Amino acid sequence: MRPFQWPKDLKPLLLRFKDRASIAKIHAIMISSGTFDRGTSFNGQLVASYIRIGDIESARLVFDKSPHRAVDAYNAMIIAYSRKVCPLEVIKLYKQMNLEGARPDSSTFTLALKACTSLLDLDMGEKIRTNAVKCGYEHDMFVGSSVLNLYAKCGQMDEAMGVFEKIPGRDIVAWTTMITGFVQSGRVSDAIWIYRQMQKEGIEGDGVVMLGLIQACANIGDTKMGLSVHGHMIRRDLRIDVVVQTSLVDLYAKNGQLELSSRMFRNMSHRNAVSWSALISGCAQNGFVGNALELLKEMQSFGFELDLVSLMSGLLACSQVGFLKLGRSIHGYIMKRLDLDQVLGTALIDMYSKCGFLSNGRAVFELLSSKDLISWNTMIASYGIHGQGMEALSLFLHMTETDLKPDHATFASLLSACSHSGLVEEGKYCFDRMVYEFNIKPSEKHYACLVDLLARAGRVEEARDLIDSMTTDPGIAVWVALLLGCHIHRKLLTGELAAKKVLELKPDNPGIYALVSNFYAAARKWDEFAGVRKVMKNTGMKKVPGYSVVEVHGKLHAFLMEDKSHPQYEQIAGMLEKLEHEMTAMGYIPNTEFVLHNLEEEVKVKMVCSHSERLAIAFGLLNTGLGTRLLITKNLRVCRDCHEATKFISKIVNREIVVRDVKRFHHFKDGVCSCGDYW
Repeated sequence: MRPFQWPKDLKPLLLRFKDRASIAKIHAIMISSGTFDRGTSFNGQLVASYIRIGDIESARLVFDKSPHRAVDAYNAMIIAYSRKVCPLEVIKLYKQMNLEGARPDSSTFTLALKACTSLLDLDMGEKIRTNAVKCGYEHDMFVGSSVLNLYAKCGQMDEAMGVFEKIPGRDIVAWTTMITGFVQSGRVSDAIWIYRQMQKEGIEGDGVVMLGLIQACANIGDTKMGLSVHGHMIRRDLRIDVVVQTSLVDLYAKNGQLELSSRMFRNMSHRNAVSWSALISGCAQNGFVGNALELLKEMQSFGFELDLVSLMSGLLACSQVGFLKLGRSIHGYIMKRLDLDQVLGTALIDMYSKCGFLSNGRAVFELLSSKDLISWNTMIASYGIHGQGMEALSLFLHMTETDLKPDHATFASLLSACSHSGLVEEGKYCFDRMVYEFNIKPSEKHYACLVDLLARAGRVEEARDLIDSMTTDPGIAVWVALLLGCHIHRKLLTGELAAKKVLELKPDNPGIYALVSNFYAAARKWDEFAGVRKVMKNTGMKKVPGYSVVEVHGKLHAFLMEDKSHPQYEQIAGMLEKLEHEMTAMGYIPNTEFVLHNLEEEVKVKMVCSHSERLAIAFGLLNTGLGTRLLITKNLRVCRDCHEATKFISKIVNREIVVRDVKRFHHFKDGVCSCGDYW
């Protein structure tokens, strides 16, 4: 057995001992023998030994007292801080070693870049990358992957692509980084393109790649691709965990595949709050309001606390159908369990406004300790849809006294509010302030609002001049706004031009075709009318059936035009007949002008008298007490005859009847509508 040779046998000892006492003894021998003070490579090994047993404090003391620190000592400390997720310490050590002249290696650069990524410090990351290139690590696979990850996490995907293309022998991690980076940056088409390139190179994606693709498909509405990815995971027997399952629920629900989404959700062996929220959110966003509200209740019955997403989705669903009772319950839940922040506060403002209780929305607005621009914009828009244009203007002026600057959305809401209230001069003034004072370039939406304002006021020629002054080609929204004004005011010549422009742009909305056909019918242009109907028929486009919803005693009741399926239909019909007699005695004359069928006048009268909003009003009157306010939500615009009839009904029954259509609110009381017939 050979004798112990100092310090030759020091390294094996440091590697062999794994307890603090033994390492401390070797540390003491190094100090007493002068080995430590000479700053040999053993100091770095001593640092690494302390780190290996988890004693980072002792390792740092050794590191700080070492007279000369080489790259191995620096790397040992950097690795330790990286594992403890202390990115700031990693960056400090990297800077220190550069000042002391220690040359970083691949491990140093890799971990320093990782620290920058966790801090999202792109500037420092690029400095480290530049240094890595100078030190000859430009083509190092580990450094390249770290730079790639930095750019992807910071959303710099063009720069990431440049790095990605230069990485030799790209592995699955690099491909995954690119796919998830593109998804998180909203460039989902690029994410799918990268995946297809990956397939061409014969690399099979793992679960992380598949998850990124599913999220990409959800964002762009590509259900077909999503189904393909789902099927691929099943065929390859890839692990489909709760995160992937939740993403699939989100994908199918967001894209209207409610049955698929629900089946996926029900088959989950384990569901969490995110899973519930994904399905609820998808249902609410796609108009499956009843499903969203039922799921919200079911989620609570299973003992899950409602999270931000589920609460927001519930409020959205309540907003869509005017379900005030549940909206108030959610408000109470928020006040008891959560802080009323800007996000939830804004959602509550929107909910109360769309449920017809604008004053409650304003009360929530005043409660917000900190109001952001979205909160102000929502409140301004709420006044607008209720026809309170002057209040919207007043709130806007109040906002300009704060530190916030109005944006394009502020002026879109403001111009819309002026349009709903017939405030022509005020609307023009706001448009000018937007352009000349706040330097906001008008978008098509702003032009459409101002054209709508002018055309509804009968100033069709002025609206046409405004369109001619646009520096870009006017889109369909602008021409539809002009056509609607021409339709209301019988401006046939300009209306024909607008109708022609609308058809040239080939809209995909059946409601727009219905407006064009209505215009041609009113103008007695029967050939053109028939042509539009033929286009709708040939493309399989059908007019969306009108329906109305009313909340009675906390339950929602929906009615279609001429709907006889309701259990109380006979009573509803009787109520409408009774109201018809009283209205006629007061001077009401049915307006059948826009019943465009070749029918007898008596049949046309019966049709307008059985519109969905009238059925909903009659049901509400039958099932609520005297003086109860009614809120009717309609999916289309209220027709002119029903608008006139509801004014008479509000006077006969001495009730406030609020009708919310696809554009705005109409508050009927004492025979008058809040819109002043300007709609």
